[in-house]
Amino acid sequence: YWGGMVRHDSLAQIFKVIVLIAGGLTALMSIDVKGIGRKGEFYLILIVSTLGASLMAGASDLIMVFLALETTTIPLYILAAFKREDGRSSESGMKYFLFGSFASGLLLYGLSLLYGFTGQTSFTGISAYLGSAAFNFNAVPVLGSLTLIIVGFGFKISAAPFHFWTPDVYEGAPTPVTAFLSVASKAASFALMVRFLLGVFPQTLVINGQEIQGFWVNLASVLAIISMTLGNLVALGQKNIKRLLAYSSIAQAGYTLIGVAALQANSDTSIAAIAFYMFMYTFTNLLAFAVVVLFSEATGSEKITDLAGLSRRNPMLALAMTIALLSLGGVPPAAGFIGKFFLFQSAVEANLIGLAMIGVLNSIVALYYYLVVIKIMYVDRSEDEDKPIPVSRPYVWVLAVTVLAVILLGTVLVSPIFDWAVRGAAGLFA
Repeated sequence: YWGGMVRHDSLAQIFKVIVLIAGGLTALMSIDVKGIGRKGEFYLILIVSTLGASLMAGASDLIMVFLALETTTIPLYILAAFKREDGRSSESGMKYFLFGSFASGLLLYGLSLLYGFTGQTSFTGISAYLGSAAFNFNAVPVLGSLTLIIVGFGFKISAAPFHFWTPDVYEGAPTPVTAFLSVASKAASFALMVRFLLGVFPQTLVINGQEIQGFWVNLASVLAIISMTLGNLVALGQKNIKRLLAYSSIAQAGYTLIGVAALQANSDTSIAAIAFYMFMYTFTNLLAFAVVVLFSEATGSEKITDLAGLSRRNPMLALAMTIALLSLGGVPPAAGFIGKFFLFQSAVEANLIGLAMIGVLNSIVALYYYLVVIKIMYVDRSEDEDKPIPVSRPYVWVLAVTVLAVILLGTVLVSPIFDWAVRGAAGLFA
């Protein structure tokens, strides 16, 4: 569509569904939040960002890539600072804006260099040039532009070492905004990254007897290792639940990058693993943040220690949070176990066994701090245990949908969703 700037294929459909689900559930989560719930402009800005993320999922031209990224990100700057009377919200919006502008500048510079060296803006046109003899004269600068572009993507997906904005923005932004930012922007960015890397740098491209994919595969592997390790280790010492989930999000980006690194050998299976993981992660993270919203609105606190006795204040909230944390940790029968299994399997099939082992070890480390939060909710005592936490009707729907999805995606819906993703991957460039 639009002269080849946008593709509407099965893979784009999967990620558009993820983005739309994230936007819809975020809107429900925002209804009863003080300061944003009854302001119509909040939902308008949220819709614009959702539109941008949907365009990212199908972008197939450098111009549309940048337009979609900025259409997604600029509204998020506004949403992060939406609570103007809250100093933390204003600070998070400003930090997100500054880091985002710098990352967008690097990305745009990389895209402009790629256009300058190839003379093309469409993915297919750039790919055709890179498969020609003329590419040999511009190999080094083109790889330099690719590095800048991957740095830009690294910021969008919260991959280390481009993660510095993530903890502060996650903590200071309104919690529903944090929830949307953690899933919709990340899923759309991974969709765009996969489409860009496979569409622009195909497997058949050879330079001096070596496939070009070896370059960005190594970059993806290094980013995966750094993101998983740093995210999980720093999360161990967090005292704020939103900061813990922020570092968890960095680690989750690292797990997903394992699938990106495995694209070299089995692109269909790896793409399907990435799509399934993002599908699962959307429901899991929204479930966790929905509980955080309810708890913080009722108590005014986001400290992990203040979650003590949550199982006695509202057993269903504690159970929902437990399911979300176990899914993030990769414990069956929650969906996170199946999602990690597919990612690690794709790495093993791509002969990246060491990367898969590092992923497994990091999952064990992550499970510790998730279990600590569960232990606090069920074992630790609190003076406020006799004060129940109410759940409004919109949140009943959010919790019911996300809990059901996390359980079903780990059991009966595994094959249908994964097969859908495989079909989308097979038709990516049909």
